Amino acid sequence: MSDLTQRHCAPCEGGVEPLPRDQAESLLTQLHADWSLSADGKEIAREFRFSNYYETMAFVNAGAWISHREDHHPDLEVGYNRCRVRYSTHAIGGLSDNDFICAAKMDDL
Repeated sequence: MSDLTQRHCAPCEGGVEPLPRDQAESLLTQLHADWSLSADGKEIAREFRFSNYYETMAFVNAGAWISHREDHHPDLEVGYNRCRVRYSTHAIGGLSDNDFICAAKMDDL
């Protein structure tokens, strides 16, 4: 289990720099191998696959609960048996620790 799952998101209203690419790449190693860093280094994404719509929606609802508790929200693209999750801290225009904390918690689902 990643120690990221034991952490909680810190409020981010901007005014801080996004994580540099090398730090984002280091944190990415603590997540499931299916997570990827965008070419510009400003977001991480993973596609989750399921057997049916019910399982997909159960995952989406559980992810919404995590997002609510952490007050950090991903962009979701939902289909019948898949959900693409993208994290970026919009207030700073790139990645923060919060993105990796929430991604690790989504992995645990």
